Order: sequence, then C-alpha cells, then structure tokens
Amino acid sequence: MRIAITDACIFIDLLELGLINPFFELSLEVHTSLDVINELNATQIAILKAYQSTGKLTVHNISDNERQQILSSKYPKTLSSSDQTVLFLAEKHQAILLSSDKPVRHNAKIKAIEYHGMLWIFDQLVEQGMIKPSEAIEKINTLFTENIIYQNNRTLIAEMNTRVKSWEKKK
Repeated sequence: MRIAITDACIFIDLLELGLINPFFELSLEVHTSLDVINELNATQIAILKAYQSTGKLTVHNISDNERQQILSSKYPKTLSSSDQTVLFLAEKHQAILLSSDKPVRHNAKIKAIEYHGMLWIFDQLVEQGMIKPSEAIEKINTLFTENIIYQNNRTLIAEMNTRVKSWEKKK
C-alpha cells in the first residue's frame, strides 16, 4: 500500500464534501504532520483523531532534528511551516503528496515528488468503488462551486468536465 502525505486543504475539502470516510477506505496509507493537524479547527481535529485512533491516519510529530533538516532545505517563503513538513515527509517516506496548494505542488515537482490533488482523489474514489459516479458528479460540482481555488481555473474546469462526462456514462 502506498503512503500518501496529506495537507490541510485536502482534509478540509474532504470533510466539507462528506468524503472523509470513503477517502480513508482507499488503498492508501494516510500520513500527515502535527503541524497540519494544528491548522484545522476543533471539529476537524476531532474527526481526524478518530481515524488516528483506529490506525487509519498516522500523524508525525516533527522532531527538532527534522526541523533543522527542513530549515536547511531552504524552502521558499511562499510555503508555510506545515507545507514544508508535508514536503519533507513525502520526500523522507518516498510517498505521494496530496495537496491542492499550488506552491506545495510546484515544490513537489521541483523535488521530483509524486503529487496529486482532489481530482485524482475523486478518480481513486470512483475507480476503487468507494463512491458511485453519480455521487462523484454531485460532490465535484459542489467542490467547484464552493471552493475558490477551483473557480476561474480553465485547466481545472476542463479536467472536471472530462471526469463528469466519463462518470455520466457509468451512471
């Protein structure tokens, strides 16, 4: 099973879309950093702690030595400290990085770290039978309507439309 290091924006989107449970059923070993957890609100933290307590989520507490390694990596100032921790963990564990954050994804690309976002997660949810294509269409439309990151981005909208057309054939 592949390790997937997940950042806060992915958790937030999955929680808001009601897709957190299917996400944790994917064939992925989900990890994150305590820094990411600390970016979330109390309700979100409580939900993720339940997954942590059942072994479905591994939360890494970055040691002082690891923080020094992160600092010596000289990440750009556009990255928050939690962004840096997920990049560090993905590199350390040779893991997939799950993020919708453009600077995080850009730095993953520079470091040759495999990265994916919400569209890939939707693909996995449908392909692995965690959600039906009709639910994927409903949820992806909600994501694109309610999350500003996806609005007015022609490339993402085209990718979404391609998926919706494909899923409509499978309904």
